[in-house]
Amino acid sequence: MAQFHWDPDSYLALMRTEVPDYERLQEEAAAATGPHADRVLELGTGTGETARRVLSRHPDASLVGLDASDRMLAHARDALPPGRARLLVARLEDPLPEGPFDVIVSVLAVHHLDGPGKADLFERAAAVLAPGGRMVLGDVVIPDDPADVVTPIDGEYDTPSSVGEQRRWMQAAGLRSRVAWARRDLAVIVGEAPAGG
Repeated sequence: MAQFHWDPDSYLALMRTEVPDYERLQEEAAAATGPHADRVLELGTGTGETARRVLSRHPDASLVGLDASDRMLAHARDALPPGRARLLVARLEDPLPEGPFDVIVSVLAVHHLDGPGKADLFERAAAVLAPGGRMVLGDVVIPDDPADVVTPIDGEYDTPSSVGEQRRWMQAAGLRSRVAWARRDLAVIVGEAPAGG
């Protein structure tokens, strides 16, 4: 995956301009994390927008956040509640922290991986999910109707996949998948790990 580093000071304004329904995508992804989580892993923490929303929904949870940019994580540290998040510089292709995690969440990051990269990430994520845990992916997707493409995609750093492809990769990783929310070229997909037993 190509490396690209956003400017943390202008990132949020850019996302709100370029991604239709950015706020709704964030809210739907946070809601899809479920009623309870103690340990959360976030892939692509950025400036902490998703982490802040997830931690507010899960007041007893701790979060491990990964991002390739130390500048973005420095911004996130200032935005998140003290003592509740451990933020690490890491790429999506790197080994994931040791689980188990009740929730793995990622918003607007996984579309930077190609198809095999996404399938590999989903397998690695499934391996660190707790029994009954869930992976929540909120991202840009290739919609069924080309008229629904409204988010700018560069075709090099941005390599979105369809909802169907991502659900199949989740299912191949052992996760039961479903669509929690979708609008035009945005979707929230949930992959649930089997309950322990």
